[in-house]
Amino acid sequence: MDLVLFDLDNTLLAGDSDFEWAQFLIGRGVVDREIYEARNLEFYEHYKAGTLDIHAFLDFQLAPLARHSRAELDAWHREFMAERIEPMMTAAARSLVRGHIESGALVAIVTATNSFVTGPIARAFGIPHLVATIPAQQDGCFTGQPRGTPAFKAGKIARVDAWLESMGLFFGSFRSSYFYSDSHNDLPLLEKITNPVAVDPDDTLRSHAERRGWPVISLR
Repeated sequence: MDLVLFDLDNTLLAGDSDFEWAQFLIGRGVVDREIYEARNLEFYEHYKAGTLDIHAFLDFQLAPLARHSRAELDAWHREFMAERIEPMMTAAARSLVRGHIESGALVAIVTATNSFVTGPIARAFGIPHLVATIPAQQDGCFTGQPRGTPAFKAGKIARVDAWLESMGLFFGSFRSSYFYSDSHNDLPLLEKITNPVAVDPDDTLRSHAERRGWPVISLR
C-alpha cells in the first residue's frame, strides 16, 4: 500500500482557503475590513516569504471562530464552499485524488489551515483523512486557540507521525510515499517521503525540485 499526502492551499486548490475564508468574513461584514484585510494580506505575504509566525497568525485567524455560534459558522461555511472553494477545485485535482484513492492508497490532506475550514473541503474531494491545525473547542464552542502542534513546516511531520501511530503505522509501513505541495514551507515533509512532487510550485520550491530531480506538475 502507498501513502499519499496532499497539501491543500495552492496545491489541490487553485487558491488559498485560509486567505479566502478571511476575505469571505470581511465581505460578510463579520470582521472589520480596514483592520482585518490589511492583517490578512500581511500574514499571507509572510507565509509566501517563509517568515510566518504561525502562532501570531493563529491568534488572528482563529479569533472570529470564538465570537460566533457553531450553527452560524457552519451556515457561513456552506456559503463559503459554494462561492469560494468549489470554483477552485479543478478537474485535474479531482482526477489525481480519485486515481490515488482507487489504487488503494492511504490518502490524506496535510495542511496548516485549520480543520474547521478544511474538513468540508477534504470531504468534497472524497479524501477520507485530514491532518490539519486543530482549533480548540470547549462545550462545542471554539476557544480561539489552537490545540496541539500546528501542522506547519516541521509540525506537519510530527502531526503525520502521530496520525500514523494512531493506526499502528509509520512511514516505513508503506511501499511508497507521496507528498504533493506548492510551497517551500513544506520542504521538511517533502524531504521525508520517497516521492515528493512539486505542484504549481513557488519559485523557491521550483528551484529546489529542479536541483533534486523531483517531478513538477500543474493542476491548474
